[in-house]
Amino acid sequence: GDAGPVWSAQLEDGDASKKQGAYGKIKTHTESKLAQLIHVDEVFSAVSLLYINPLKSNLENDYVTNKYDADDLAFCDEILCKVSRSFAAVIRQLPPTLLVDVLIFYLVLRALDTIEDDMKAFESNDVKVKHLMSFHKTALADPEWSMDGVGEGDEKRLLQEFPKCHSVYAALDEQSRRVIADITLRMATGMAEFVGKDLGQGTADVPQYNRYCHFVAGLVGEGLSRLFAVSGLEKPSMAKELHLSDQMGLFLQKTNIIRDYLEDYVDGRAFWPKSVWSKYSKTGDLGYFANQTDEEAAAKSLCCLNELVTDALELVPDCLAYLSNLQCKEVFRFCAIPQVMAIATLDKCYANPNVFTGVVKIRKGMSCKLINDTNDCPGVHSTFHAFAQSIARKARKANKAGVEDPSFERTIKACDTICELTAAEASKRMGAKDLLLPLALVGLSFASYSSTKSPVAGKPLIPALVATGLLGAAATKIVGSSGSSSSSSTPALKSADTITADRE
Repeated sequence: GDAGPVWSAQLEDGDASKKQGAYGKIKTHTESKLAQLIHVDEVFSAVSLLYINPLKSNLENDYVTNKYDADDLAFCDEILCKVSRSFAAVIRQLPPTLLVDVLIFYLVLRALDTIEDDMKAFESNDVKVKHLMSFHKTALADPEWSMDGVGEGDEKRLLQEFPKCHSVYAALDEQSRRVIADITLRMATGMAEFVGKDLGQGTADVPQYNRYCHFVAGLVGEGLSRLFAVSGLEKPSMAKELHLSDQMGLFLQKTNIIRDYLEDYVDGRAFWPKSVWSKYSKTGDLGYFANQTDEEAAAKSLCCLNELVTDALELVPDCLAYLSNLQCKEVFRFCAIPQVMAIATLDKCYANPNVFTGVVKIRKGMSCKLINDTNDCPGVHSTFHAFAQSIARKARKANKAGVEDPSFERTIKACDTICELTAAEASKRMGAKDLLLPLALVGLSFASYSSTKSPVAGKPLIPALVATGLLGAAATKIVGSSGSSSSSSTPALKSADTITADRE
């Protein structure tokens, strides 16, 4: 019944050794277990998410089991966990009438993306383009269609066993199939545009960077909005929120591109816009920034990185506007969780030289905390407010230390804008969160007492810490629930069951 193993590597990466290109083969910068455990609030959140208030899967709901072939759906669910970095759990918690539509939408686009990403399987770019442009007429129209020899590991298997996905796709409502087919064709057209481009040194400029992000992520945002609308769980007007939907996708995609600098450069398909990075590269090569032993290259790399982070931050107002338009609680969480993960990742990347020597990721405990806190607008605004303040503090600290960053003023403006937009809603969560610290101190005092009084030194500390974790997790659940009440400035989110009952 749980939506997924949020703490496990399976949810994040699948089998990294079987991914295409450099994915999973570049060093990942992680913090030690001790460094992660000192963030007590994150430990509390992890315990809560794993044992007290996990995301619940709706795949076993009667509506789902009665409508779709059990074996084919089981394959789709299994392969989703293998190929998805982070979306499996948030997809599974969607309402039953929407869950499978989004799951299949994701897998269809992932299959298409696997074709685009394979740089060796096709004898020419023309052949690859032909497969991309016909995908909506082959994979989505022919129940027996499959493809072998393309992709690696789980992505390869997805294409090999695609008829199982088609079986579930064919059982979707006609409106959902129409949305998926339309977005698939338009995304394939965009991908085809970039197949012949030499991306070894990134995209040409910011407009091309934005255009690529639109095709591979902005269109996903549009497709999801349309699926939300046809499900009846969101207002019909959501299908027409094209700009805001696009910006939601761009925010996530740009965050990934910023974080994946080294992976993409090693792959020979990079996306950092040359019009930006060429201002900072002394050699005129995108790989210049990877030489972090060179003092000048190290300094220039951070300036380039900060400009791209700032460019992404400027999308936040539109993302917040989109989220404010949602009415279904489960849909809100589905949309908001990746967004808060993205702002946390941007904070982690900002002025961080590790971006140029490996992959930077937020702590798993922080991921759990973000999921727990993402229930409503006040929770989301509180998260954006905190990370915008964090980035602004880093920028001001560096500026005060004499670091000349050409993007400094622009960064501060973007962060200030986010803080202004989120201050009112965020303030509603501050007081409740303050309860966690005294509860944590009580628990830790208990742990300390148990340890010093023990006849066997240190042994009772473990159960004491577990009790502390459970106490804090319970408090986290209480605080999260208290922050879910509606306010005069924020429309109340409704559960899918309530919206369905109101409609009937």
